[in-house]
Amino acid sequence: MNNTLLLSRIVQVVIAGLFIMVIITPACSSDSEDEIAPDCNLADVSYSETIAPIMAASCNSCHSGASPQFGINTSNYEGLRVIALSGQLVGSVNHNEGYSPMPQGQPQLDECLREQIAAWVDDGAPEN
Repeated sequence: MNNTLLLSRIVQVVIAGLFIMVIITPACSSDSEDEIAPDCNLADVSYSETIAPIMAASCNSCHSGASPQFGINTSNYEGLRVIALSGQLVGSVNHNEGYSPMPQGQPQLDECLREQIAAWVDDGAPEN
């Protein structure tokens, strides 16, 4: 094989490799950060350390006090337990069909927070 043909073949291989990389790279970039580096702690979910702070940051501004919106109080264990065990809490934070999406008029909570809520509910919504 002469040098010109060899060089032409090398260029073709490099171009084919670059083309494949261009095709594959967008598929990889669509992975969510959680899938790449999952760091959501579902093993130590407790009401006092995990769930109450989520409610305080995302729910209690509407669902607390003397007249909580829709009579749903997320600022104390007793009020939250009722909607947790009924399925309403998980259905609402996941924006499932048939439930009022919460937080109302806002995007879903972070996936890890929703998974922590579901883990707590699946564990029987303990007051821990």
